[in-house]
Amino acid sequence: MKKTLLAMVLALPLFAVQEHLTLEQALTLVKQNNLEIKVAQDDVRMKELDIDVAKGYNYGSLDLVINALRSNDAGNVFGFKLQSREATFRDFGFSEFLGGVGWALQNAGGDFVNFTNIMSDPAMQDQLLNTAPTDLNYPEARNHFQEKIQYQVPLYVGGKLNKYGQIAQKMAEMSRLDKQKVVNEKVFQTRKTFYDIALVNSYIKNLKIILNNVEELEDTVTNMVKEGYALDIDLLQVKSKKADVLRMLNQAKLNRDLAYQFLSFLVDDKVESVAIADKDVPMPIMSKEEMLNRNIDIQKAKMGLKITDLALGVERASFYPQIGAFAEYGSADDQFMNDFSDKDAYTVGVQLKWNIFNGLIDKSKYEKARVQNLKVRHQVELAKKGIALKIDKIITEIKSKEYDIKSLQEKVKLARRVYENYYNRYKEGLISINDVLIKNSEEIQAVLKLAETRNARNDKVFELENIINKGML
Repeated sequence: MKKTLLAMVLALPLFAVQEHLTLEQALTLVKQNNLEIKVAQDDVRMKELDIDVAKGYNYGSLDLVINALRSNDAGNVFGFKLQSREATFRDFGFSEFLGGVGWALQNAGGDFVNFTNIMSDPAMQDQLLNTAPTDLNYPEARNHFQEKIQYQVPLYVGGKLNKYGQIAQKMAEMSRLDKQKVVNEKVFQTRKTFYDIALVNSYIKNLKIILNNVEELEDTVTNMVKEGYALDIDLLQVKSKKADVLRMLNQAKLNRDLAYQFLSFLVDDKVESVAIADKDVPMPIMSKEEMLNRNIDIQKAKMGLKITDLALGVERASFYPQIGAFAEYGSADDQFMNDFSDKDAYTVGVQLKWNIFNGLIDKSKYEKARVQNLKVRHQVELAKKGIALKIDKIITEIKSKEYDIKSLQEKVKLARRVYENYYNRYKEGLISINDVLIKNSEEIQAVLKLAETRNARNDKVFELENIINKGML
């Protein structure tokens, strides 16, 4: 029983739904749960790790190297013995050389003068010097174990490593801007979906009013047909109009359901209902200069310019000398880790490398980086002017839509009053049913046009918010 209750408690979040979700709650859920935002955050994390990589090059590298070898190659075996500090004169072939010297001593009969004459004989010297020592040329195979620690560190590379570190830092900042752009897009989609739902609800509300009016008209015409004051064709026309209104109402409800499905996708949770007032999106209040400074594309362009400045420094480093230090400590023997301290050795050194000529490649690379820097500088100015023009255009369109909305709101009120007037005149038998239905169609068109205009106006406000980086507000 306890296990069953525990399983039910754990499963509750899986079946949880969001009801009466506010816009603030939805935005919080989007930033926490949206998978595209999580992917963008992963990109930021990878770029931040690149900073650590760039910094790490300043500290050089420390390596443990272990070689386990076996060879009967004369050069290798002799080298192995030297590294192990075990080389003897026998390894040089002195055993055969001493045999020749012993023969000379024997033939000299103990007389030093005779020994000197024998050794001075060119033929004797050639024989001794041309002897190929077997010990040296045909050694036995030997094992060789070498354990050592190597450390290499750059001392001066013309500022290249410092520039790489700064570039990595700027690239991380660039990835944060990319992430913010994704956040802005999801905020934009979430806010737009919320206001779309509010507009659809308003549209549905108006359609229900129209439907009630048509149903009231249907009842009136039905009674008038029974009393002989109207024709059956009048009733059929009203029923046809009612079917059109019902079709529009059902289509609006389906669109609302689709909006809820998209909102559920954005917040990565099931959304059943939202809490939002039926009002238009407020215009952002800020100066034109602040709008431009907040724009992510302009910020990225400026960041790109800084990166090309640093890249110019990287290419300039090629004209300076490269200085590095090296240190090595280890030991070698024909057995692993044998007599380590007795056979240890060290090597330290400094290297300076300065390119004198490479076919002007470095000069060409530097010039290319300089032109790239100039290109990005022009792109920054172009981005500023282009986005400023786009902001002006959107603001103008928003103001135009706001004038249209005020006019259409009055038109809807008038159309509703006119319909009511025509409906009453029809009941009195003063006009035909066609006149009433025409006015009903005009009311529907006014309501539809108002909804479309409000939606278009909100879309432009959302577009402006996206441009000015509203996601950070």
